[in-house]
Amino acid sequence: TGNGICKCRVCECFPNFTGSACDCSLDTLPCMASNGQICNGRGTCECGTCNCTDPKFQGPTCEMCQTCLGVCAEHKDCVQCRAFDKGEKKETCSQECTYFNMTQVESRDKLPQPGQPDPLSHCKEKDVDDCWFYFTYSVNSNGEANVHVVE
Repeated sequence: TGNGICKCRVCECFPNFTGSACDCSLDTLPCMASNGQICNGRGTCECGTCNCTDPKFQGPTCEMCQTCLGVCAEHKDCVQCRAFDKGEKKETCSQECTYFNMTQVESRDKLPQPGQPDPLSHCKEKDVDDCWFYFTYSVNSNGEANVHVVE
């Protein structure tokens, strides 16, 4: 795989690589979660990729939890101000709520669906006018947060 040399049909791996084809990185940096723990303390780093041992957690560093309370509520105010220019964070939106990419879609059936490679949370929240609004929240392998919200 370019991480070693072949001698007599056997791979001799460069430092920090292992495996029969030298395709397993021993570098744990890609497994480092935002809290400084390997795989968020909820998995093991195998070949530079997290293998989450707690089934509730997933994602590149085992930090995404679809069934945990709070993902939707945590981002509700920022989605509301970015998408609809209202809510508790309306005045501070440009300072506090630029941490995600936002895409508006026409209807709920245009929201991303489960089965995509990135962990995805479907959210249904009430806005300041007591109306429901719908959005999804996901984090890709580069650590970028993406929100899709129904117009």
